[in-house]
Amino acid sequence: MRRRTFILLPGAGGSAWYWHLVAPILEEQGHEAVTVDLPAADDRAGLLQYADVVVDAIGNRAPRNVVLVAQSLAGFTAPIVCQKIPIGLLVLVNAMIPNPNETPGDWWENTSQPEAKRRADERNGRDPEAPFDLLTTFFHDVPQPVIDEAMAQGEQRQSEAVFGTPCAIEAWPSIPTRILVGCEDRFFPAEFQRRVAQERLGISADEMPGGHLVALSQPTALAVQLIDYLEMGNAG
Repeated sequence: MRRRTFILLPGAGGSAWYWHLVAPILEEQGHEAVTVDLPAADDRAGLLQYADVVVDAIGNRAPRNVVLVAQSLAGFTAPIVCQKIPIGLLVLVNAMIPNPNETPGDWWENTSQPEAKRRADERNGRDPEAPFDLLTTFFHDVPQPVIDEAMAQGEQRQSEAVFGTPCAIEAWPSIPTRILVGCEDRFFPAEFQRRVAQERLGISADEMPGGHLVALSQPTALAVQLIDYLEMGNAG
């Protein structure tokens, strides 16, 4: 298998630290891993500016050797990048999947995410009326030392500006795309993600252990799955 470059995009908050456990595993297997900080705190930055940051991170690398991996909110940035650069493979991990010209702010109602989360909470014995709790929703399966490290970094500010900007694509890019779902995701329940992937892209999602933050809770399993996609012949 030839060496590939994994461009790793974080979700809300935009911190490249999110991928700090996955990147070394990919590199140990002979690949390049580039973790990208997105301009999440910049009130002037919309999706096009996010995409420009990613294009700059890809630089002059051969596009067909690039695997773009997008977590959560970065699912809105990834197709814009793919419209600009014909990369080898796109992998969406617990990601928001946009329709052309949809805004991240409209996505929630358009996909019925709040209702899907409520049903999953009720089915699993969680109070759907309980106040939002970061540890319960996002960090429930993350090892305590990693939680401590995350909390020590402080809250990553996410500007609301990006949620009002459209995903400026005419259609989903004609690039091999994989959808990877954490089967214990409490924020985007697995059945919800499978439905959206099928309805919007006609793609059957793959599942792996873990919640929403699989790069922190299941870094080895995630890295293995990303490399497995290469062996399936989906890139370049």
